[in-house]
Amino acid sequence: MSPDLFKRKASKAGAVSNEALQERGKALAEAIEQGGDRLPAANVAVARDLDRKVAERSGIAGGRTVVALAGATGSGKSSLFNALVGEPVSRIGARRPTTSKAAAAVWGEEASGPLLDWVGVGARHQVPLAARSTEQLDGLVLLDLPDFDSNVSAHRTEADRVLKLSDVFIWVTDPQKYADAVLHDDYIRTMAQHAAVTIVVLNQIDRLSREDARACVADLEQLLQRDGLAGVRVLPTSAARGIGLDALRAELAGVVSHRNAANQRLAADLRTQALELRRHVGDTEPDLGKRAGAELTDALAKAAAVPVVGHAVERDYRMRAGMHGGWPFTRWANKLRPAPLSRLGLDKVASQLTRSEGQRALGRSSLPPASPTALAAVDLATRRLGEQAAEGLPQPWADAVYDAATPHDNDLRDSLDQAVLGTPLRDKDPFWWPLFSAMQWMFAAIALVGLGWLLVLAGLGFAQIHVDVPNWGWIPIPLLLLVGGLLLGMLLALLSRVLAARGGRRRREASERRLRDAVEQVGRDKLVAPVREVLGQHRATREALERAAR
Repeated sequence: MSPDLFKRKASKAGAVSNEALQERGKALAEAIEQGGDRLPAANVAVARDLDRKVAERSGIAGGRTVVALAGATGSGKSSLFNALVGEPVSRIGARRPTTSKAAAAVWGEEASGPLLDWVGVGARHQVPLAARSTEQLDGLVLLDLPDFDSNVSAHRTEADRVLKLSDVFIWVTDPQKYADAVLHDDYIRTMAQHAAVTIVVLNQIDRLSREDARACVADLEQLLQRDGLAGVRVLPTSAARGIGLDALRAELAGVVSHRNAANQRLAADLRTQALELRRHVGDTEPDLGKRAGAELTDALAKAAAVPVVGHAVERDYRMRAGMHGGWPFTRWANKLRPAPLSRLGLDKVASQLTRSEGQRALGRSSLPPASPTALAAVDLATRRLGEQAAEGLPQPWADAVYDAATPHDNDLRDSLDQAVLGTPLRDKDPFWWPLFSAMQWMFAAIALVGLGWLLVLAGLGFAQIHVDVPNWGWIPIPLLLLVGGLLLGMLLALLSRVLAARGGRRRREASERRLRDAVEQVGRDKLVAPVREVLGQHRATREALERAAR
């Protein structure tokens, strides 16, 4: 086996700089912040612990590499540990392995105390750098762990604790337990992202024939491939007979010389957690566009009584037009009728307001409450908005979208009311109003002159005083003035009604457009914007997790 196997694996995986590691950590932290309670609490807790671990491990100075020997009961890892050290450092039981606490063997003079204190290993053995084989291991910290399948729970807990803090894993197994479910399901498969910092050793190979040993190694490599560790080769060894120890030392030498195992381990941890969290985020987000949907705007317009206000604007226009172009002798009747906009509480903000001024109007209107049908239409439209926005999202995110799309009745009702109050309902008076008004008063004056003239003539005739009356043709001018003034006034009033009806419809349509725009803005602010905010958080979470897992 090539001594540079680990170097090739690390090179293939890519060296991880401290800056890249910090960027991955920041991306994972950003994903947790953006995801909030839509991500599983247990996974978030693990990710937060990992963030602390990255900071602590990165803060320990030096180039030491922590390698953990982990294995099941009877796999011979303690014997392998002693063989690599060259001394019986780790105690081996006569009938059953007795390793209960992790023990460390340290190569080289570089200080290892802070690192081992952080790992929590008290038993430490300094290996002298006498031979060439040991010089190549300068910087190595080799740990002998308790059995991860021990019947003593404290032993399993200790093994798991140290494994979480180690940089490189050497999984030691034997021909009898190499397919054990505990090894593959609980450990190797869960660390599939750590191939670059994983070494697998098949110990006690001396118990098999050469053909059986090759078959066993090939079978184990297939199992590793199914576990997600494709490309990880198996090192056959025998601690008792010294078989394969040189190859294993060469692997460890590659680990030490590369001096990037700690960062690769932490990067793999970050990648693993990012991929785990990524399972709880969708692959994309629906595009809602910038405007509220037509269905939603229609429903909100009905709930805000926009059609009612539009008809009131039309009637208000026609009434005011009648005050200008109607017959002066019947205008007083219009004053007896209540103003349409006044009945709705909209007369104070109906005119002389710009849009910004109208939006600052305070108080409430007297609009009728939304009917059950209108409320049901709003509920249906918001439900469809939620369904559109939640399509393809995991359930917690979909629930958040539905909550954002669900209106709070009082808040929405007040916002719609203020939107109506803040919308200008009257435009500039048309040019023909003062013209028709002046003409009506002129025709009324002509009719009054004719009426007065006739009354004077009637009085003189009653007094038997004869006065010649000027004629226009055969029609007496006083009668012509009276009839002409009345007739022209009525014709002008009829023309005024025609123009008022046409202008009222235009004013109603214009006011309804402005009202719909205001209502649509409420829909964007109160319903669409909160939904878009949730989708934006989902996008930020997804992109941050992808950066952390790349």
